Amino acid sequence: MLVIPAIDLKGGHVVRLSQGDPLRQIAYSADPVAMAKRWEDEGAPILHLVDLDGAFAGTPQQLAVAAQVARAIKIPVQLGGGLRTLAALEQAFASGIERAVLGTAAIENEGFLREAAETYPGRILLGIDAKNGNVAVRGWAEATTLLATDLAIRAADLPLAAIIYTDIERDGMLTGPNLDALRRLAQVTRHPIIASGGIATLDDLRRLATLEPTIVIGALVGKALYEGRFSLKDAMAAARYTSC
Repeated sequence: MLVIPAIDLKGGHVVRLSQGDPLRQIAYSADPVAMAKRWEDEGAPILHLVDLDGAFAGTPQQLAVAAQVARAIKIPVQLGGGLRTLAALEQAFASGIERAVLGTAAIENEGFLREAAETYPGRILLGIDAKNGNVAVRGWAEATTLLATDLAIRAADLPLAAIIYTDIERDGMLTGPNLDALRRLAQVTRHPIIASGGIATLDDLRRLATLEPTIVIGALVGKALYEGRFSLKDAMAAARYTSC
């Protein structure tokens, strides 16, 4: 299972929000490029960037910063937040981003998700952000009645790279991943799943790894790394990391 460090960008800084709430923000660095190089040097296989400003605004706001990060490191970079048009995707990919995460646009416009996935096969990740099993959109500020499992079923035939499943209530809270929700999602999709939200201990990663490879192929880790609860090296060992 891959351990993927997450860098959330807001105002050009590396931050973490609790449950996606912009009023509950902790800043960790004013230098995203240096942070990206650190994770690369420590062995990260992929880097996950989130444009939080873009997620709330509806259009990319931190693409210049993301491009700087992508140019500065050799490992692949995936980006989410505000990517809601093909033009925005084209711009992101042209700037050096390897994979793009679609959330709000994928939910509000099923045709766009299909067009994006078919235009860029294997480079689009579907971001399913859920609270109590229901999908949330627009930077998690708006709840929907759409079940996470129904969204996965809707996208079952698309050439996606993976699904990133985030449990909003656990994100940034260090309360452990939602294993039951991951199992339910795995029952309805053929796509690989990347878990996000709540990872706080090495045991959390070990528990996720017991679901691999049929359920979870990767885990996004943010706050636990930034607060020094464990090292990336130890996290990869706990997750039985392989480079393939």
